[in-house]
Amino acid sequence: MKVIRSKDYKLMAKLSRYVHDLHVRLYPEYFKPYDQESFIAFYKELVDQDKLMFLVLEDLLEPVGFAMVEVKQYPETIFKKAYQSVYVHQISISDKKQNKGYGTMLMKEVEALAYQKGIHRIELDYWSNNEIAKSFYKKNKFIIYQEHVYKKL
Repeated sequence: MKVIRSKDYKLMAKLSRYVHDLHVRLYPEYFKPYDQESFIAFYKELVDQDKLMFLVLEDLLEPVGFAMVEVKQYPETIFKKAYQSVYVHQISISDKKQNKGYGTMLMKEVEALAYQKGIHRIELDYWSNNEIAKSFYKKNKFIIYQEHVYKKL
């Protein structure tokens, strides 16, 4: 297994389907069904942004997952101190490869990236009904530090 950086937007569109389909199942009132052409157009625009990095996990040269990450700079405000983080916008692993250590390997690569850049914080978010993500991040020692709530009217 190895992790490579990629700008192959068609590959990102394909690999993101796994997590998107999960979101559709969990929150059909918010998420549209996967549409390959729309996803290709979306990722085509994203891969050209210098602030984003796409890490692709390969097993025997077969892409099995990816993470979209960004180095974020948070400026000092009157409330908070300045800091940096590596923000994981999305992680997606092929349905056939889940629960086999691939996601953990991908997150280890994110940690290595943060370490190389001298950054001591990795941040991300996930939908509260996503028990798979909740369990995965707890296993990987992520700590909940903020929760978002809403009230439906």
